[in-house]
Amino acid sequence: MGDVLYDDGGLMLDRDGLTIRRYYFPWAGPKCIAYTQVRRAEVRAMGWLTGKGRGWGTADFGYWLPLDLRRWRKDTLLLFDLGRRVKPCVSPDDPQQVIQLLRGRVPID
Repeated sequence: MGDVLYDDGGLMLDRDGLTIRRYYFPWAGPKCIAYTQVRRAEVRAMGWLTGKGRGWGTADFGYWLPLDLRRWRKDTLLLFDLGRRVKPCVSPDDPQQVIQLLRGRVPID
Protein backbone atom coordinates (compact mmCIF):
# COMPACT_ATOMS: atom_id res chain seq x y z
CA MET A 1 0.00 0.00 0.00
CA GLY A 2 1.37 3.39 -1.00
CA ASP A 3 0.83 6.95 0.11
CA VAL A 4 -2.85 7.74 0.75
CA LEU A 5 -4.27 10.20 -1.80
CA TYR A 6 -7.90 10.10 -0.66
CA ASP A 7 -9.77 8.46 2.23
CA ASP A 8 -13.38 9.05 3.25
CA GLY A 9 -13.75 5.96 5.42
CA GLY A 10 -15.53 3.96 2.71
CA LEU A 11 -13.11 4.44 -0.17
CA MET A 12 -9.36 4.87 -0.10
CA LEU A 13 -7.09 5.68 -3.03
CA ASP A 14 -3.34 5.37 -2.83
CA ARG A 15 -0.60 5.44 -5.47
CA ASP A 16 -1.14 1.74 -6.35
CA GLY A 17 -4.91 1.33 -6.37
CA LEU A 18 -8.16 1.68 -4.48
CA THR A 19 -9.65 -0.04 -1.48
CA ILE A 20 -13.41 -0.32 -1.11
CA ARG A 21 -14.18 -0.84 2.56
CA ARG A 22 -17.18 -2.87 3.82
CA TYR A 23 -17.48 -4.51 0.39
CA TYR A 24 -18.03 -8.21 1.03
CA PHE A 25 -21.28 -9.48 2.51
CA PRO A 26 -21.82 -10.46 5.32
CA TRP A 27 -18.43 -9.90 7.01
CA ALA A 28 -17.84 -6.42 5.52
CA GLY A 29 -14.29 -7.12 4.37
CA PRO A 30 -12.46 -4.71 2.03
CA LYS A 31 -11.91 -5.17 -1.71
CA CYS A 32 -8.50 -4.00 -2.96
CA ILE A 33 -8.19 -3.16 -6.66
CA ALA A 34 -4.98 -2.20 -8.44
CA TYR A 35 -5.36 0.57 -11.02
CA THR A 36 -4.01 -1.88 -13.62
CA GLN A 37 -7.07 -4.12 -13.03
CA VAL A 38 -9.54 -1.35 -13.92
CA ARG A 39 -10.52 -1.45 -17.58
CA ARG A 40 -12.75 1.60 -17.22
CA ALA A 41 -14.42 3.72 -14.56
CA GLU A 42 -17.86 5.14 -15.26
CA VAL A 43 -19.40 8.16 -13.53
CA ARG A 44 -23.18 8.08 -13.17
CA ALA A 45 -25.78 10.26 -11.55
CA MET A 46 -27.37 8.27 -8.73
CA GLY A 47 -31.09 8.29 -8.06
CA TRP A 48 -33.38 6.29 -5.80
CA LEU A 49 -33.70 3.49 -8.37
CA THR A 50 -30.03 3.53 -9.33
CA GLY A 51 -28.28 3.08 -5.99
CA LYS A 52 -29.28 5.88 -3.63
CA GLY A 53 -31.82 3.70 -1.86
CA ARG A 54 -29.49 0.69 -1.54
CA GLY A 55 -27.51 0.36 1.70
CA TRP A 56 -25.50 -2.72 0.63
CA GLY A 57 -25.59 -5.19 -2.22
CA THR A 58 -27.51 -4.94 -5.47
CA ALA A 59 -30.88 -5.05 -7.15
CA ASP A 60 -29.12 -5.74 -10.47
CA PHE A 61 -26.65 -8.62 -10.40
CA GLY A 62 -24.23 -6.75 -12.67
CA TYR A 63 -23.26 -4.26 -9.93
CA TRP A 64 -22.27 -4.47 -6.26
CA LEU A 65 -22.44 -1.65 -3.74
CA PRO A 66 -20.51 -1.81 -0.45
CA LEU A 67 -22.17 -1.00 2.86
CA ASP A 68 -22.71 2.77 3.02
CA LEU A 69 -25.45 4.05 5.31
CA ARG A 70 -24.90 7.61 4.03
CA ARG A 71 -25.46 6.77 0.35
CA TRP A 72 -28.99 8.21 0.39
CA ARG A 73 -27.44 11.69 0.79
CA LYS A 74 -25.12 11.33 -2.22
CA ASP A 75 -25.70 11.93 -5.92
CA THR A 76 -22.75 10.34 -7.76
CA LEU A 77 -21.95 6.69 -8.37
CA LEU A 78 -18.65 5.36 -9.74
CA LEU A 79 -18.62 1.93 -11.42
CA PHE A 80 -15.40 0.00 -12.00
CA ASP A 81 -15.23 -2.40 -14.93
CA LEU A 82 -12.73 -5.12 -14.03
CA GLY A 83 -13.63 -7.37 -16.96
CA ARG A 84 -15.92 -9.51 -14.81
CA ARG A 85 -19.67 -9.90 -14.73
CA VAL A 86 -20.11 -7.93 -11.49
CA LYS A 87 -18.81 -4.35 -11.37
CA PRO A 88 -17.86 -2.88 -7.98
CA CYS A 89 -19.46 0.52 -7.36
CA VAL A 90 -18.79 3.29 -4.86
CA SER A 91 -20.44 6.52 -3.80
CA PRO A 92 -17.54 8.65 -2.52
CA ASP A 93 -18.04 11.61 -0.20
CA ASP A 94 -16.10 13.85 -2.62
CA PRO A 95 -16.68 12.40 -6.11
CA GLN A 96 -14.97 15.27 -7.93
CA GLN A 97 -11.74 14.75 -6.00
CA VAL A 98 -11.86 10.99 -6.66
CA ILE A 99 -12.50 11.53 -10.38
CA GLN A 100 -9.58 13.96 -10.54
CA LEU A 101 -7.28 11.46 -8.80
CA LEU A 102 -8.40 8.62 -11.10
CA ARG A 103 -7.71 10.62 -14.27
CA GLY A 104 -4.44 9.45 -15.75
CA ARG A 105 -4.60 6.23 -13.74
CA VAL A 106 -7.68 4.61 -15.31
CA PRO A 107 -9.89 5.37 -18.34
CA ILE A 108 -12.99 7.32 -17.21
CA ASP A 109 -16.33 7.75 -18.99
